[in-house]
Amino acid sequence: MTRPIRAAIAGVQGYVPDYILTNAELEKMVNTTDEWITTRTGIKERHILKGENQGSSVMGIEAVKGLLEKTNTDPRNIDLLICATITPDMPTPATANIIAHAVGAANAFSYDLQAACSGFLYALVTGAQFIETGKCRKVVVVGVDKMSSIVDYKDRTTCILFGDGAGAVLLAPNKTGQGIMDSVFGGDGVGEEHLHQKAGGSRKPSSHTTVETKEHYLYQNGQAVFKIAVNKMAEMVEEMMQRNHLSSDDIAFIVPHQANKRILSAVAQRAGVDMEKVMINIDKFGNTTAATIPLCLWQYESQLKPGDHLIMTAFGGGFTWGGAYVVWGK
Repeated sequence: MTRPIRAAIAGVQGYVPDYILTNAELEKMVNTTDEWITTRTGIKERHILKGENQGSSVMGIEAVKGLLEKTNTDPRNIDLLICATITPDMPTPATANIIAHAVGAANAFSYDLQAACSGFLYALVTGAQFIETGKCRKVVVVGVDKMSSIVDYKDRTTCILFGDGAGAVLLAPNKTGQGIMDSVFGGDGVGEEHLHQKAGGSRKPSSHTTVETKEHYLYQNGQAVFKIAVNKMAEMVEEMMQRNHLSSDDIAFIVPHQANKRILSAVAQRAGVDMEKVMINIDKFGNTTAATIPLCLWQYESQLKPGDHLIMTAFGGGFTWGGAYVVWGK
């Protein structure tokens, strides 16, 4: 029997800026300590993009350039480039357009997708549809965010959590049973109350007042988000395992959004998976929003082999959440 066409991850690459913001430095900026941050989040440091006119595209371009070089892919053969981000360079053009132009993907159509921390998974499965239907042969999916651009470094509830970074994957057709096998997503607009950025959109355009009242910074009700994130991320893992008849022994790795190490531990416990099977890099990068999952794949790439079963899970503002079952095909 002929196997269906799947979209397999044929390459992965990450990029983080050189500047490292440590907990020790944050102690000098806000009322916090290294012990407090580490105990509650698992974060020790995060990378920050510095300099004038340095937007998310700068990191996205570096990640995609490295991906194309690594996979020996001619950028003119890329059919589609999707960029998942909540920190675009500007309202228009799309950051994806900027990245595609910079890397020479002259034949690709490109657009941004916004689903906060779930953005990469949303974009990954969206890109997979183009592969599976035969519309595209090569799709690049980028997750990138410059969270330092929307974080108030006088607000200890948020500034300790976030970092900047980018990760990119190349999707290509596969008929050997490897690739993105299954996915499930959900959302609930109740999340607006608990996680939002008040100003800068069409509801409340930028003004002197919105700047003075700091309404362009991210607001998060940490306790509410934590509770729902644990439940939804764990549910996604459990559902992917049940739907695909997988046991914890079958799973090579859970690839979770890096929101908080306590969340990652709770998700693993709920799924009955040992922590050694959970990809973790939040200690080095913090929460890079749409970039966390591809950065995990990049960091753990040497430990992956074709045929490995991965369960990806994410939860983000909106609220948005999702899960994906992937058989590693690189």
